[in-house]
Amino acid sequence: MDARWMRRAVSLARRATGETVPNPLVGAVLAREGEVLGEGWHRRAGMAHAEVEAFRDAERRGHDVRGATLYVTLEPCCTHGRTPPCTDAILRAGVGRVVVATRDPNPAHGGRGLEILRAGGVEVVEGPMGAVAARMNAGFNHWIVHGRPLVTLKAGMSMDGKIATRTGESRWVTSEASRAAAMQLRGEHDAILVGIGTVLADDPALTVRLGEKERSPVRVVLDSRARTPLGARLVTDAHAGRTVVVTTRRAPGARVRKLRERVTVWEAPEGGDGRVDLGWFMGELGRMPVTSVLVEGGGEVHGAFLKARMAQRVRFFYGAVLIGGEGARPAVGGAGLGRREDTPGLGSIRWRRHGDDWSLSAEIEWP
Repeated sequence: MDARWMRRAVSLARRATGETVPNPLVGAVLAREGEVLGEGWHRRAGMAHAEVEAFRDAERRGHDVRGATLYVTLEPCCTHGRTPPCTDAILRAGVGRVVVATRDPNPAHGGRGLEILRAGGVEVVEGPMGAVAARMNAGFNHWIVHGRPLVTLKAGMSMDGKIATRTGESRWVTSEASRAAAMQLRGEHDAILVGIGTVLADDPALTVRLGEKERSPVRVVLDSRARTPLGARLVTDAHAGRTVVVTTRRAPGARVRKLRERVTVWEAPEGGDGRVDLGWFMGELGRMPVTSVLVEGGGEVHGAFLKARMAQRVRFFYGAVLIGGEGARPAVGGAGLGRREDTPGLGSIRWRRHGDDWSLSAEIEWP
């Protein structure tokens, strides 16, 4: 029964995907003897937490929740932020049992909320659907611990690992089914990042289009010399206020000033290769705050993130085609890592089928 109601709580939490930054996705269900008394989810930062929403729902339904079980996907908060501690609300409500999927990942708070509940006479159970809940909030969990967003490298490529032919043609290497899955993936991230090569070649919008709705995460272009065209969609569309172009001191001042009239421009320090210092850049994203970034390439950008050890996940889509050729563009470019002992492995591997295509999801495991 615990897994059943926690599964419902997870599905509720996911309704706010892309809306709660910098807070995590959280869902809650109040139940007793197989009956739902109330349910809710955290909808947006600054709004009521999932537990409070569930209590309000139960009140609207006319239910007394004393002695009931509260299922919540994340340990209830115990500190004053934009909203009061949820532990206080739980103790006031007289809930008899609390089941949590995962603890608060914040080292300063993790476990304290559960201790408070136990001290207040509430039975506490940990763990049901824990792995699912942790994956759902992987970006938040990484950001709250490290102060930087979680990075996923995403690419659509041929079966032999090429994202474009030697002449630069890349549409369409993967199928419509793969592209739909990739769009869903975009919707799970706070920011989408590309290099200037992708902007010049494809003029992408980098928006999230699900059904009739379109929204824009933060859109980032790594562009050390400010070559982003003033007519690019990222600069001229309705979401231009969500675009960040990251340059260096090498960028011509006149170009930077013109871009600043339309989008946000950051001047980053240079890394050892004369390009954007990714360590500095990731720290700035974390302070925005951005908790998760989907890096959509191209290959040189993917290679730079790997070289800097700034990537934690990959999601590669493989189209049922072969491109071949030394001049074709690889999904991961750059000079590459020189020694085998420096190369990362992949763990938690999952394959999915999308029509004739396949996708690989994996965690990057650094040596």
